[in-house]
Amino acid sequence: MHRLAGKVALVTGAGQGVGQGIAFALAADGAAVAVTGRTLSKVEQTAAEIERRGGRALALACDVKDAAAVADCVSQVVARLGGLNILVNNAQEVPLGTLLNVSDAAFAAGWDSGPLATFRLMKLAHAHLKGDGCIVNLASPAAHRWDASGYGAYGAVKEAIRQLTRAAACEWARDGIRTNAILPLGNSPAMDGWTRARPQEAAAFIATVPMQRVGDCETDIGRFVATLCSDDCRYINGQSIAVDGGQAYLG
Repeated sequence: MHRLAGKVALVTGAGQGVGQGIAFALAADGAAVAVTGRTLSKVEQTAAEIERRGGRALALACDVKDAAAVADCVSQVVARLGGLNILVNNAQEVPLGTLLNVSDAAFAAGWDSGPLATFRLMKLAHAHLKGDGCIVNLASPAAHRWDASGYGAYGAVKEAIRQLTRAAACEWARDGIRTNAILPLGNSPAMDGWTRARPQEAAAFIATVPMQRVGDCETDIGRFVATLCSDDCRYINGQSIAVDGGQAYLG
């Protein structure tokens, strides 16, 4: 049974990692999926794999920091796939480092690619999502570390996304749009790079995951997002949900 049959989804940052895993899972559940990213060749590979598996996909190059490119992307999705029912805001540049070491430019890039892009895309998608739409924004467990050293700028932009999520959930529920955030821990290229760059820190962190592993981008995170976007979760709105094996405690 394809729970998302007839739906059209847009996933940003879908060329690899968590975004790609979410795109695969949405397509497996029947949605036509527009996959976007800065590097066209990467999202073309994602789209090709979706189609190889029997799904329908559209690859589009889009830098979410470019307001005109984002607007054009939404227009193309609606025109070429026939509408828009699901929006997944995944793309994010990551400003890691201590407060004294993160540059203004790096923090601005994190802001522009994260909360500002999420804000723009939600507003652009609103008219198309009305009636039965679903938005999933990506926050991060990094914003809930007991020791936030080195993660202040990144956590700040991710927490801004959670606030936008809650506001949209409250303001747009009457329009038939559900909005939720997930805080994933996925075995992505970014995670792999962090593990190689900071092996001791990574090992100590993974040891705090009750399930003692990092999630698979498609089967652990993507399938949860597909479920969240389905009618099985039609009463779930305004929530921040950690998909991380129990590591984060949101209280």
